[in-house]
This record gives sequence, C-alpha cells and structure tokens, in this order.
Amino acid sequence: MSGLELIGPVPNHWSLKPLRLLGRLLKGTGGSKEDAVEEGVPCVRYGELYTTHRNFVERARTFVSPERAKEYTLIEYGDVLFAASGETIEEIGKSAVNLLHDAVCGGDVVILRPTQQFVPRFLGYATDAAPVAAQKSLGGRGSTVMHVYPDELREVVIPVPPLGEQRMISDFLDRETARLDAMVVAKQRVLNLLAEKRKAIIATAVVRGLDSIVKMRDSGVPWLGDIPAHWEIERARWLFRERDVRSTTGEEEMLTVSHLTGVTPRSEKDVNMFEAETNEGYKVCEPGDLVINTLWAWMGAMGIAPVKGIVSPAYNIYEPGPRLAPPYIDALVRLPVFAQEVTRYSKGVWSSRLRLYPEGFFEVYLPVPPKEEQQAIVEHIAREAEKLDAVRIATERTIGLLKERRSALIAAAVTGQLDLGAAA
Repeated sequence: MSGLELIGPVPNHWSLKPLRLLGRLLKGTGGSKEDAVEEGVPCVRYGELYTTHRNFVERARTFVSPERAKEYTLIEYGDVLFAASGETIEEIGKSAVNLLHDAVCGGDVVILRPTQQFVPRFLGYATDAAPVAAQKSLGGRGSTVMHVYPDELREVVIPVPPLGEQRMISDFLDRETARLDAMVVAKQRVLNLLAEKRKAIIATAVVRGLDSIVKMRDSGVPWLGDIPAHWEIERARWLFRERDVRSTTGEEEMLTVSHLTGVTPRSEKDVNMFEAETNEGYKVCEPGDLVINTLWAWMGAMGIAPVKGIVSPAYNIYEPGPRLAPPYIDALVRLPVFAQEVTRYSKGVWSSRLRLYPEGFFEVYLPVPPKEEQQAIVEHIAREAEKLDAVRIATERTIGLLKERRSALIAAAVTGQLDLGAAA
C-alpha cells in the first residue's frame, strides 16, 4: 500500500508531499553510552523519541561534554528527528520535532531538516501520526533490532496544509493531547497505588498474619520485627533440603526464574536469550520446590516452581519440609525485604555480582506460622489480589482507550478530517 493510500483523502487546498521534497534527510553521527555526563550539551537519543508522550523534544535526558559534542551532529530548532533503531516495528522511525536550542544527536537518529516554512509543532504531530508511522515502519530492516535509514524515509508522504491551518491544528492538538495525557497520568497513578497496595497487603499478611488483635512479640530478627506470639522462627537449614537431581534427557519443561514473575515456564514468556545445544545435566525441580537464581537472588529472583521442570545448573533448588506450605513460601521469598535479607548472606565483591549459595541461604531465619494459618494467609492474598486485579484491568483498559483516542485525534487533525471550528 502506498503512502497516498495510507493517508487517504485530504482537503483540496492541502498538498501531499514526500519527505525528500520537504528538506534534507541525513543520518546523525557519533554516539556512545560512555559519553554521557550529568550536565553539558543536551544530546537527544533515539529512545527519547518513543518514550515521551509528546510529539516534540523539549528536553533531553542525556548530556555530553562540550568536547565530545563536537563529534556529534548539531541539530537545529525545528528539525524532525526519527528513531533510526528499535526493537519493534512500532519503535523504528518514531519521530518528534526538535524544540531544543544548541543540542546534538548521535548515529541512532535520522534528521529531516526542512527547507520550506513549517510550524515545527505541526511537523511533530504530522510525522508521528498513524498514517505516516505506518509508512515509516514499512522501511524497517533487521531481525532482532530494526533499523531505518534516510533512503527508506525519502518517499514517506505527509499532508501539508497552509501555514495558518498548521498553527490552528497545532494549537488544537496541544490543548487536547495535554488534556488526554493528564488523564493517562492520573490513571497511571492509580495503577501505581494499586501495585503499592498489593505489596502492602502481601507483606502485612505474610509477616504479621491476618488477626489484627493477636498478641505480638519481638522476633529477634531485624528484617521480621514483631510477629504473632504463637508463630515460630527457624533457620532455613531446618526447613528446607537441597535438591540436586540432574536431567538425563533435557526434555523436561524449561523454567525461568525472575525477580518480577518468580518461577514460570519459559514457554509462557517472550524471552530472547542464548540456549544451550542440550539441556542434559540441568537441574530438575518438582512442583512446590523453591528455586533461587544464585546470581540474581539479591534482586529477588526466586520463587516456588508451579510445575515439574528443569532450570540452569547454576541455580539452587530447595525442597520445603512438612512445616511449610509452598504458596506461603512463594509470597514470603518474593518480598523485597527478604531479598535484602539474603543479600547479607551472599558472597561477592561487587553488589551486582553477589551469589547466594546454599550455605548462605541456610543461615536465613524465616517465620513459621501454623500450617493452617499459612494456608489462610495464601487464600486471603488471593482474594485481595483478585479485587485489585479487577480494578487494574479496568484502569489499563481506560488507559488504552485514552491512548487510542489521542492517536485517532492526531491522525484526524493532521489529515484534515476534523472541523476544528466545531471541535473548538
């Protein structure tokens, strides 16, 4: 499908022009993550073009020294900047108009320097509108990382109204997108509060129990603090047994261990990582086993295995004893404060290279409520999480609709499908 077909009809007095007729297209030069400093010359990176809500760059998150800035491309006010790289079709070619003065960009950005007179804000909206974005994505190359170059952008077509209408459209979209963005921010704040409430519910239930008037006592363990008086405290060595059974075929289901999702089948996750030629010799874990990613335990990469499977030989697997309910342990070990506690028993010189070996894990103290109370805590967490999830899903749906509305509004406005007099 051509650019003209993707944009569709525009008002008769408008024109449709390819980017090659609007100005000069060039690739940025220079760029290294090591060049970044806390302050200096603003440097626009490709990631900033598709993480911002706005369609124009008004501030940079990265800076380079004046000396290093000489190796970068100087960008002018009103330049249109396109992301030259991206991991998805939606990211490549993502654009924004530059409203910064005395800024630079590197090789991860393609620049359109208009030669005709335009309202910069209009270019920001028009070049990133859905009908134009669809054209840009058609020129992407690559597999794992997609790239787009000036040659692929030359024939991308954008609608061009008279200068007065460009200003009118820009003013209208500034107001409306700001209003929609504010609503998205408010909804995102709700999501953050829901996430915090979920963490608080789990932490309170797992460490304090469900009875708010039960007698408490000092556990004597700093990370636990006060616990119900009838709960026990025990070192992990008396609650778990290390399991080290190796797969002879490597055909069992591969499991991943993450600080975000705990232990999950790799088939359920979109992962792109190195895979060994054979999984023979990988460690076998049973449902209910505690699996700890030895290298990333300090980040909280641990949890209970939901199914039988295999994990990296570098991980450690522990079989809970009869005094523990695996779902309770899963909630306990995934508390951020627990990850901080096991860090004390990890070995390594650098914080990012700490490793939690069995002898360290076995030194950790854990709370041990009565078994039936552990089950009640798990059921309570599940009920409360279900309520919060319902609100979260509805909120995420609203955010999606607001973003769709924003995208549709921009597309309609920059293609002349809106009567701005009526819309005002």
